[in-house]
Amino acid sequence: MIDIKFLRENPDAVKENIRKKFQDSKLPLVDEVIELDKQLRDAKQEGDNLRASRNKLSKEIGALMAQGKKDEAEAVKKQVSENAARLAELEKLEEELSEKIKKDMMTIPNIIDPSVPIGKDDSENVEIEKFGEPFVPDFEIPYHTDIMEKLHGIDLDAARRVAGNGFYYLMGDIARLHSAVISYARDFMINRGFTYCVPPFMIRSSVVDGVMSFAEMDAMMYKIEGEDLYLIGTSEHSMIGKYIDTIVPEDTLPHTLTSYSPCFRKEKGAHGIEERGVYRIHQFEKQEMIVVCKPEDSMMWFDKLWKNTVDLFRSMDVPVRTIECCSGDLADLKVKSYDVEAWSPRQKKYFEVGSCSNLGDAQARRLKIRVNGENGKYFAHTLNNTVVAPPRMLIALLENNLNEDGSIRIPEVLRPYMGGMDVIKVK
Repeated sequence: MIDIKFLRENPDAVKENIRKKFQDSKLPLVDEVIELDKQLRDAKQEGDNLRASRNKLSKEIGALMAQGKKDEAEAVKKQVSENAARLAELEKLEEELSEKIKKDMMTIPNIIDPSVPIGKDDSENVEIEKFGEPFVPDFEIPYHTDIMEKLHGIDLDAARRVAGNGFYYLMGDIARLHSAVISYARDFMINRGFTYCVPPFMIRSSVVDGVMSFAEMDAMMYKIEGEDLYLIGTSEHSMIGKYIDTIVPEDTLPHTLTSYSPCFRKEKGAHGIEERGVYRIHQFEKQEMIVVCKPEDSMMWFDKLWKNTVDLFRSMDVPVRTIECCSGDLADLKVKSYDVEAWSPRQKKYFEVGSCSNLGDAQARRLKIRVNGENGKYFAHTLNNTVVAPPRMLIALLENNLNEDGSIRIPEVLRPYMGGMDVIKVK
């Protein structure tokens, strides 16, 4: 959510930003907010005048009564009563106008960074850099669930009977590999100075409204029936929510946290062969990183965050690349975003395994996360990035470490978490 003062003073810039995101249907909202804001300020001014008048008239009533001018005092009392009725109307109007403005402001997209490439959708995202050499073996690589099934590592049929499509049982050494990746990612981030955290796996609607756009919420979140609670789609939601309505001392910044959680997502619109198996699912586990920092430091932290993910994957010998999301592919709260994609030797192309986002002060403004600095209070900047989401990481690991006999080489950094095992063999 952008600053209403900025919108009021720079309506053309806000409209141009909407055009860059190819959301022209939202253009009328800018003028609507300006008009509603004018009405709200006028109502507040009239209300302030009536409150000042009430204080003045109350003193006048007392003076008239002291002088025995009862009739005149009654006339002033009538004026006070009329003013009180009007003030009640104005207070109700202020509440209605404020709610309308908030709804519009939460729909208008955040101002994107000038460096973001302009494009309509993800087909116009821009490759930034490749890390590691993509490799295709001289034998055929099966689909990832076929690799797992050969190793007795997954049971999709049982999961469908228990929970439906989009769920899975991981078994044996594959389940252990999954946990090894999570544990390694946790220690990797701790060694980079991040504080480890296990957050709540459910959040209230006030936090949901603060961390994501309405469109994202509808596409992702599961609501708990009869409760003001939602299952988290990523631990970033509850991690940023940790700071809701707080004032952070400036000298404690930055706050750098890495968190583990299960994640729950509707995944509306998933389709095609690559959406089967464990690529796009309703439940998975994830290691995340978030930063709360000063505005002037957010771009520096953005570069550090995505590089952490690249370094993690390269430490496991998985080739990756970074992709910058174009304007039309940015969620409304984001200022700038990179995707990290891993190499798939089976598909002979890269696929997304993580996303790094700078949200500026959008989440902080919605959640009232303020910093107490030398020159007063201001809104913090928030960032988030995927360390690793093992279901997709498993795909990258399995395909890039598959032997011709169906066994899997275990990257050296994961072996301590696998009891020293260096290969998963076909039994």
